[in-house]
Amino acid sequence: MPYSGRMQQSHYYSVFFAPRGRDRMYDLGMQIAQMYLSPYDKLIGIIGEAGSGKSMLIKGMFPGLELTNDDDGVNVRPLPILDLDDHGFFTAHTYHVDIRFEAAFTQMGVLAEAILNAIQKGKRVIVEHFDMIYPMLGVNANLMIGVGDEIIVSRPTIFGPLPSELHDKVAKSIGYRRMAHTAEDLCEIFLPEEEYKRARHRDIKHGFLLAFDDHAPNVDLDELELKVSIAIASDLPITYVDEGHVRIGDIVHPCTGPRTHVSSTGKIDEFRLLHRIVYDPIEHCYLIAGRVGPGIGGESIDDVNDFNLD
Repeated sequence: MPYSGRMQQSHYYSVFFAPRGRDRMYDLGMQIAQMYLSPYDKLIGIIGEAGSGKSMLIKGMFPGLELTNDDDGVNVRPLPILDLDDHGFFTAHTYHVDIRFEAAFTQMGVLAEAILNAIQKGKRVIVEHFDMIYPMLGVNANLMIGVGDEIIVSRPTIFGPLPSELHDKVAKSIGYRRMAHTAEDLCEIFLPEEEYKRARHRDIKHGFLLAFDDHAPNVDLDELELKVSIAIASDLPITYVDEGHVRIGDIVHPCTGPRTHVSSTGKIDEFRLLHRIVYDPIEHCYLIAGRVGPGIGGESIDDVNDFNLD
């Protein structure tokens, strides 16, 4: 029996926090590629809502790959995977298709046929919004990744998971990530300047961490929580500025994930800060912890340890 190339038969399901910044998403993409991607994987399915960071993850997994939905790539026509037979020996090995984007230009049946044709020719195809094309393909991905509040990496079998199941999971959770990211940026805006400059970003479930090396930040957490809560109650509009900035109300704030936000601050539910600074003896840093959504955590050590189990 010929070798199938399924290098990780025992791998079913892995979960990562979904970072909110570009650089952290690139790094996680590289890590996922190193840990889970096989050279025999021909069909990679990426699932998630607009602004969830799918393209950033793909760029981390496949450095140098031309994404056909990039602002700089939308004029790449015809779509390279549709022109596969016209370049002979010099065709690319890896192709990218954003189904939601391309559906405005090309019939779904044509896209499905092009994907299957590329795979049969030994090419690798990365398909964004894979759940939309799966019913027409009739085959599941070799590796499937969902991007929401968490990043789910799965190697499907005939027993699942199906793309629709993964889509349901990430679609329900992306709201937490958008709320947490906006609350995180609001906290940065109201930090003292000297503390803002040295703050680093880390993740917890349904929330965020601001990390500080060397010494604890000089911050009144009650005052910080109040200022952020007032900004949330003011329902300030949030708009994309560029790939390095987001506008919150009248303030333009540096941000490397400007598309991963709620549309206004009033859409942040149940924001709260842990009312003490936590020392992390493993990373040797001091942490400000913020949460969003239902399931308010308390202030005891036990509650802190349970944050990621909510």
